[in-house]
Amino acid sequence: MTLRSYIAKRAAVSILILLVAATLNFFIFVVYPADPVRYLLDPNMKEEQKELIRREYGYYDDLLTKYLKYLRNMFSFGLIPPYFGISFETRNYVAQDMYWRMALTVALLGGALIGDLLLGIPIGMFAAWKRGSKIDVTVMGLGLFTWGLPTFFVELLALLFFTGLLRQWTGITIFPAGGWASYPPPENPILRIADIAWHMALPMLCLIVVGFAGTALYVRNLMIDALTQDYVTTARAKGVPERQVLTKHAFKSILPPIATMITLSIPGLVTGAIITETIFNLQGIGRWYMASLSRGAPDYPVVQAVLFVFATLVVICNFIADILYGFLDPRIKVGARR
Repeated sequence: MTLRSYIAKRAAVSILILLVAATLNFFIFVVYPADPVRYLLDPNMKEEQKELIRREYGYYDDLLTKYLKYLRNMFSFGLIPPYFGISFETRNYVAQDMYWRMALTVALLGGALIGDLLLGIPIGMFAAWKRGSKIDVTVMGLGLFTWGLPTFFVELLALLFFTGLLRQWTGITIFPAGGWASYPPPENPILRIADIAWHMALPMLCLIVVGFAGTALYVRNLMIDALTQDYVTTARAKGVPERQVLTKHAFKSILPPIATMITLSIPGLVTGAIITETIFNLQGIGRWYMASLSRGAPDYPVVQAVLFVFATLVVICNFIADILYGFLDPRIKVGARR
């Protein structure tokens, strides 16, 4: 199998999986048909006007027509009309309401993931190098402790301490209590970006605290196994400096599982954003999804679009993990004929 055919096969499988997920997403909401008129705030609207709104949303379309329209809406990925459809509540295109919220979520979770890796990988490597020492025991203890620690519990404690007790004791506000920007926001663009970063700092730090020790424990276990391999022993016997043994030999060999861990953890981070954004009142895509779903009349176009984006993210991350594994692991000869 050539590299091109391998990638094409994985891409075809990914598209099929995404199509199945999108179809399930469609039929979930077919069971509970949504009447867009339930969102109307004007009780005096005439019945003729209500019927026009129902027809605008395709309420009376047959099942096949609804399905084909849905597929067109979803697989356009919000780039062409009708941009994931029209929200029942805001009457805006779903993509119009989604993208700025998605940018906020990506900034929050991207920063948390980078901080997690920048702390977890070096600490895990150092703990493996000092196996059996106090540093190693500390890393293992932190990893095992935070592994089962609920994220929302850490976030609630952080809010209680930084925005409650600490401000009460000292009168100093280190972090804001919530929200993604001050009101009114600063007019200067640089100050506005700094203000958003200040509001996102505490939730990002909470996610890093919860995640980095588990990453360090995972990297430690991989490194310990790598350091016992014959090629590491051979490198040491040849007089290769210990730093090169760690970075160029042992660490390089564990890159495939680390890359897989990173790519497969991204969907979990996004779904975990629902809790974080709710606690800190951040108007990201996770909180938007829960708000759209928990109303008396759920905003189905929004919920369907968000679920489709989540499913797309999962499929893409799995596809990237498969491709990266083939490139990074020298034991896997993708493209070699068997």
